[in-house]
Amino acid sequence: MMRIDAHQHFWQLAARAGGWPPPSLAAIYRDFAPADLAPLLAEHGVQGTVLVQSLPSEDDTQWLLALADRADFIRAVVGWTDLLALDAPVAIARLALHKKLKGLRPMLQDLDDDRWITNPALAPALSAMVEHGLRLDALVLPPHLPALLQCARAWPGLAIVIDHAAKPPIADAAFGQWREHMAQLAALPNVHCKLSGLVTEAKADWTVEDLRPYVDHVLNVFGAQRVIWGSDWPVVDLSGGYGAWLAASVTLLAHLGQQDRNDIFGLNARRFYSLA
Repeated sequence: MMRIDAHQHFWQLAARAGGWPPPSLAAIYRDFAPADLAPLLAEHGVQGTVLVQSLPSEDDTQWLLALADRADFIRAVVGWTDLLALDAPVAIARLALHKKLKGLRPMLQDLDDDRWITNPALAPALSAMVEHGLRLDALVLPPHLPALLQCARAWPGLAIVIDHAAKPPIADAAFGQWREHMAQLAALPNVHCKLSGLVTEAKADWTVEDLRPYVDHVLNVFGAQRVIWGSDWPVVDLSGGYGAWLAASVTLLAHLGQQDRNDIFGLNARRFYSLA
């Protein structure tokens, strides 16, 4: 089985100007670079990764691309640029020249407007993303899902992946409207979902059974061909770590056939991000 970790981060605290993560999150309050992740990938049989931005800065995106040039295991980068800027199409075209830049991620969960992604002024940027074959990683919470649905319907040529299954309220063992809204998004063939980031939404003493209803729903509505596994490392270190989440994922997907598991753990990421 080829394993691809389709969601991991690197960062430098000095570049974040006191932003997230705060010192109170001691497990991840330090710099993270390829040398920190490489041993984990080797230990768990992961052949490549998708490096995802965690700072709304083009300088940060350029730093990530430079890391990707030096670390062969980084198969793709999902970066950031200001999609509302007047020159956004030019910036997108410039970023797309890098062979490993495969997507962009506006950090929707951090924006004041839950419906930001439906702003008509985004049309030139989204059109440029489609033109250059870039994907949209949607960092969203459940309240953002109706607007994301509107966007996905309006841009059927834009490949979209929902990061962390939209962070359902696992710690509360609740669903709210998450279940219905995810089903509506899954009905659109251009929308995929990442199986990542769930343990940080669960209780500190989470179990596999706490996660199972949410994972089962994602599988039921998206199908195994549109679910993509990721670690969310190093954030996952707040809730058990890389190995614990991977082991939980293996258990949660054990009832699937081998081909479905191959798809979720690697092949879907290769197809979605057009990985070499």
